Amino acid sequence: MIGPDGNNPAEADTSVPARTEEAAVAAPEALRLEDIFEKTIYHFLEPVGEYLRDPAVTEVMINGRDEIYVERQGRLELTEAQFPSEDALMAAVRNLLQYVGKRVDPERPMMDARLPDGSRVHVAMPPCSRKGTVVTIRKFSRQAFDMDFLIETGCLTELARDFLWLCIVTEKNLLISGGTSSGKTSLLNVLSEYIHHDRRIVVIEESSELQLQQPHVIGLETRAPDRYGRGEVTIRDLFKNSLRMRPDRVIVGECRSGEALDMIQAMTSGHAGSMTTLHADSPADALNRLETMAMMSNVAMPLSALRAQVASAIHVIVQVMRFADGSRRVVEIAQVLPLSEHGEYQVQDLFKLRLPEGESELAKASLAWTGNPIAFADDVAVQTQVAKMPSLAPLVDDK
Repeated sequence: MIGPDGNNPAEADTSVPARTEEAAVAAPEALRLEDIFEKTIYHFLEPVGEYLRDPAVTEVMINGRDEIYVERQGRLELTEAQFPSEDALMAAVRNLLQYVGKRVDPERPMMDARLPDGSRVHVAMPPCSRKGTVVTIRKFSRQAFDMDFLIETGCLTELARDFLWLCIVTEKNLLISGGTSSGKTSLLNVLSEYIHHDRRIVVIEESSELQLQQPHVIGLETRAPDRYGRGEVTIRDLFKNSLRMRPDRVIVGECRSGEALDMIQAMTSGHAGSMTTLHADSPADALNRLETMAMMSNVAMPLSALRAQVASAIHVIVQVMRFADGSRRVVEIAQVLPLSEHGEYQVQDLFKLRLPEGESELAKASLAWTGNPIAFADDVAVQTQVAKMPSLAPLVDDK
């Protein structure tokens, strides 16, 4: 047989440098060790193994060794699963944290980690936890939702989808707001589909959850300090460094603290099309929370100047909500207007979840256009894209 270089491999020099041989042997061995480590973790977590394997279960909540809840299709269920002892539960926690190079002890009783499949884990132990060792596992979803799924399930309407498409392709800065487990990250993941594939995207997260499909994505993840308080890398550290990486888009998985000010200033200084999520109950509350988090940066700035930057940086806020039946829906899409004459934030609803007259079932509600025109309709980029999407014409008509 003739090799790709035209020579007979049987006649070729088969000697291999020692380092190459060692590397060839080390790689499979490393892979085997990785597999062994993963199997070891799941062996210790076997009491909840069936729920970790069940695709209908999205979260597993271990409240001590003998009280385990799961979230299935948006509803909490108490299971009969138990760990044999508190020691068995702690053994599972220690093996899990060893996998990611972390540890918990009385000096550091709380810790975030990640399972080999990407699921996010939070651990709390005494003295902070009064119920013993508490472990919360948010499973990594292998089912990639798309926009068609959101339309089919009533989370969005076609007109709302077209408007959000317009915001993404014209590089408007987007904020997704909602409560815990309301679907903020999932929606952000879906909206990222509209980003052009020729863009360089930097994604910043505390724990990797986003699954962008574009070819040029740089993922950055925070790092907790070691037991001596050294080596911590925060969201703010990552964001500052991301601006030196020539990004076309910066996506922050969740804004929590002082990095909000860096993000706001980046949005108003040429880094358009940024997206993030935060916890808030309404679009107006989202702006107030963003302002509060920006103040956590310890940068002295007049409140009026900060508010002007926030109002200028954020164009659109998407509000999501988790309902009592477990469903998650977009309940409001609002645009941010310039500050009022009194220096207050102004948001205007463009879409709002409404029930048809005479109806009372949530399933009948839909995201209706309020009739308000888009505030940024005069942008040339917006006008160009609206010409390609006739359904958006009413939203830019100010008559």
